Amino acid sequence: MGQRCPVCGPGPLYARPAGVEVRIDGPALLSAMRYAVEKRRGAACGAIFTAGLPGGVGEEKYSARARAGRVGSRYSLGLPGYRLQGYQAMLGGPVPEATPWEQSEVGGDCAYQVFVQRERAAAQGVLRLHDDTAVRLLSLIADTRDVVAAAQAQGVSTTTERPGMPTTALVVKVGEHTAIVSSSSRRHAGETLPGLLDTREAGLVKPRALSDALSSHEVAEAARLIRWHCLAHSRRKFSDLEEVLPHAAQVGRAMLRQVFEHDEQARQEPRGPAARLVSHPTQSQLLMDELKRWRDTQSADHLVAPNRALGQAIGYLQRHWGTLTPCLSVPGAPLDHPFAERALKLFRRQRHHALFDKSTPRASIASVLTSRIATGLSAGVNAVESLVARQEPRREVWADPAAWRLWA
Repeated sequence: MGQRCPVCGPGPLYARPAGVEVRIDGPALLSAMRYAVEKRRGAACGAIFTAGLPGGVGEEKYSARARAGRVGSRYSLGLPGYRLQGYQAMLGGPVPEATPWEQSEVGGDCAYQVFVQRERAAAQGVLRLHDDTAVRLLSLIADTRDVVAAAQAQGVSTTTERPGMPTTALVVKVGEHTAIVSSSSRRHAGETLPGLLDTREAGLVKPRALSDALSSHEVAEAARLIRWHCLAHSRRKFSDLEEVLPHAAQVGRAMLRQVFEHDEQARQEPRGPAARLVSHPTQSQLLMDELKRWRDTQSADHLVAPNRALGQAIGYLQRHWGTLTPCLSVPGAPLDHPFAERALKLFRRQRHHALFDKSTPRASIASVLTSRIATGLSAGVNAVESLVARQEPRREVWADPAAWRLWA
């Protein structure tokens, strides 16, 4: 203020908001600092004296931020240990392949109690979305191979041992928060849900579970919850026929598309779930009634073969009609479960890039850390900073995990 403009001369210069300039550098994922520590040896006694490190360096070789960065690279980016080893060596900061896993294990140990506490909180939620994806666990693959070999040695061509290894992601609405928990084992989602229901407090309303209509997602104790099915899967069955049967599948595809468009418009309006439900009968109900009449006509008049693609899409509507249309009668009921599918993307990324986990304990740590990252992303917080914050006060976290933020 008070300076003269170098261009016009007499005009004074006034302060303006500061400008921002950004320069992006490309450091390694893990940056290392090498200290040359001076040493002295006594000539007479042979004692060795070593100089101390600068202040603020810390006692541990790997810092909390280094562990958090490794967890993010492995369980968010899907970067395996050997690739990190090669990249770090290329940039002059070599890290052995086994070391990142050891540091990830320390990070998982810090987050485990918070994960258990979040799982208990998720058991109290009303709406839960779940889905499965495949995972590779080397120890279970070896066990299956041994069981098959033993069965073949006894002259049995098949075995009752389940070869599949799914990762289940559960997305649960708990009030205004979203809890994401996952597990990798031989159990499907339908077998994982009862364990979550066992810790649910008595006297609460019956929870709702939304998924696709696969038999592996059905719960044995179905009376403990209300099952809904994803309407987007029914819509997808008609969309898949767009190229081969454009006219035959047009009715089902067009009606379901309009239902989704109306639901999206209703959600964008500043009204509550109960108010949105009032508008569904005026538009969505009419569309679904017309779709039901078209569905029944196609089957009753034998206009489609039951075992062909269009017949199977119509049959899917007939078998699950009651569980596909809760949005017409229940306030806030979703039409699909995209949040569960998005949560599984982190696990699919790990499977595509890192290929497998060695054992079920390692898969358990992967589930804890991936759930931590997914929950943080859902809450809009920095998952790396959250992992750093839980490592330094490790004893406090284990002593009272409920005192720490479950959703961040």
